[in-house]
Amino acid sequence: MKTEVDANSKSLYDTDYLKWIKTTLEKLRVHDYSNIDWENLIEEIEDMGRSERRSLESNLIIILMHLLKWQYQPELRSGSWKGSIVEHRRRIREALKDSPSFKPYFEEVFAECYSDAVEQASAETGLSEETFPQLCPYTSAEVLDSQFLPE
Repeated sequence: MKTEVDANSKSLYDTDYLKWIKTTLEKLRVHDYSNIDWENLIEEIEDMGRSERRSLESNLIIILMHLLKWQYQPELRSGSWKGSIVEHRRRIREALKDSPSFKPYFEEVFAECYSDAVEQASAETGLSEETFPQLCPYTSAEVLDSQFLPE
């Protein structure tokens, strides 16, 4: 049975998300656990984890795609490709530093992200997907190595 406070909290979640966060944090700080909108709080924490994983995957796909473009279209190499590689490596390194438990997940999705990167590289370059190796030619360590660029 939901209390009036629960109904108001849910309403606040639906109508003013930032105020809901502030109110929830205040309740947690003062240990007012009986008046916390637990259902939405749990959902938000779950969403945070999914969002972090999607971000890691997206950054990895971008790095892999630009490494492929760098290697397979050397005549079109640009500062923007290199800058993108640097930026997205930094994002992944920060994510792994903040959450070391991401490292196994990074390894787990590496091959799948490579397949997505091949598809994206093909779309952006006009080269067929068969142009690129079926298996990733770069190690995960190389992908994150700030000195590595394929030739």
